[in-house]
Amino acid sequence: MDMESATGALGALSQGTRLEVFRLLVRHEPEGLAAGEIARQIGVAQNTLSTHLAILARAGLAISERNGRSIVYRARIERLRALMLFLAKDCCGGNAELCAPLIAELACC
Repeated sequence: MDMESATGALGALSQGTRLEVFRLLVRHEPEGLAAGEIARQIGVAQNTLSTHLAILARAGLAISERNGRSIVYRARIERLRALMLFLAKDCCGGNAELCAPLIAELACC
């Protein structure tokens, strides 16, 4: 990931509703969620949600797929992984024990 992609992704996630939507999508991987269900769970109007989803998609953090009459959204986990690696790449400056707590926290599964 380069600086421009990282700042685009971070910018998309810097708004509360979008961050909440993205975290919801991550929790529902790999099946994703229909736009209406996202709106219901987050508690926002569908037209407002569609703007937030478009911003996440432009940042490369979400993708959509038509499923019948619904549009299902999914988080792009590989982009999340790339962003996290970009942020933490030089965290320890060659001192691996500094990154150990971060790695342990990320080992959720």
